[in-house]
Amino acid sequence: MHAYHCYAGDAATLLDAAIAEAPGFVMAHVLKAYINLVGGNTQEAVVGVGAFETARQLPATDREQGHLAALGSLLAGEIRGAARILEDVSIAWPRDVLALHVGQLLDFLQGDSRMLRDRIGRALPAWSRDAPDYHAVLGLLSFGLEETGHYDRAEAAGREAVALEPRNNWAQHAVAHVLEMQDRRADGVTWLTQDGQPWAKETVFLHNWWHLALFHLGQGETDEALRLFDGPMFGPRSDHAFDMIDAAALLWRLNLRGVDVGDRWQAVADLYETQPRGGYAFDDAHAMMAFVAAGRESTARGLLELQTTVLAGPGDNAVFTRDVGLPVMQAVYAFGHGDYVKAVELLRGVRNISGRFGGSHAQRDILDLTLIAAAGRSGDHSLEQALLAERAAARPLGRPEARKLAA
Repeated sequence: MHAYHCYAGDAATLLDAAIAEAPGFVMAHVLKAYINLVGGNTQEAVVGVGAFETARQLPATDREQGHLAALGSLLAGEIRGAARILEDVSIAWPRDVLALHVGQLLDFLQGDSRMLRDRIGRALPAWSRDAPDYHAVLGLLSFGLEETGHYDRAEAAGREAVALEPRNNWAQHAVAHVLEMQDRRADGVTWLTQDGQPWAKETVFLHNWWHLALFHLGQGETDEALRLFDGPMFGPRSDHAFDMIDAAALLWRLNLRGVDVGDRWQAVADLYETQPRGGYAFDDAHAMMAFVAAGRESTARGLLELQTTVLAGPGDNAVFTRDVGLPVMQAVYAFGHGDYVKAVELLRGVRNISGRFGGSHAQRDILDLTLIAAAGRSGDHSLEQALLAERAAARPLGRPEARKLAA
């Protein structure tokens, strides 16, 4: 559990040892299922399903039954249902930090910023600073506060969590989100590089390297962003869904700035080709970036055609795709083929509801950046200037970055 909360260390080996010693340990199987099913790859998903199948055959308490029900909903593609079940588990057992942790991940997948915060806030009266795992609760609280715009409180909670447990990658990342949203780029570099980067020791959370690359990119240090991409961020060639999203998102931002990224897109597109598509719209949108930028025309068109099946299918992803995912994929495809007018039209239609297909504010910012660039390249300079003014008002230091995009 500690390794999982910190995203550091080898949780899988520890879990397997626990299961070998106590095969009837329901929550060990449950944790193994969560770890392998949320944000993993195809092979890990198979392991996760197996862990769930084992767990549901075992005698279980009411609390454990709640986790099993959540896993069942998740496997049925009902992310919102699984999140609601874990919400009820947390209400009944507010010290169940696993329910809080996984519940917040599911809130993230559906872009429910209010629950990212309130799921944790409800449980706070049951916690105190001297309780085990309090650092994990603070890290979760920090991210929820950041996603609802409470930046000062979010930063304070995140910094306190890291002071309690320097290896807590989630808390480290929550503070990085605050600094990203406030355009405090230099502060962001300092935050992620200070004290020998204790968060990076044993980390399995490559997302923090993405944040560091964004901070350097925001300061115009494209060479350093590319160095991080080639090194700790994408050097491992991770095929985990979250890691591939980060790789595509960073390269797309560089493309918007006109930076030549060489053949890096090919490696990202190769990874996306190995993974199933059509399961989660936020993943598919980033896969489209990779396929378009790498020149994989038939694969890109195939991804668009696949969405017809997704829209007719069961589960929450049909809604995520209908409301936001498909228009975003179409916009990325249009942008990549020089149809900037169409890209503008599509992105303007979804940008204000983009939270419906998941991700964080920092991740979804790529839609606004693409819209600004598309407006400029389409010749609609009135819209471009309006978007630049909007961004400058919302993010006081954002205007120079946005201007570079439109150059």
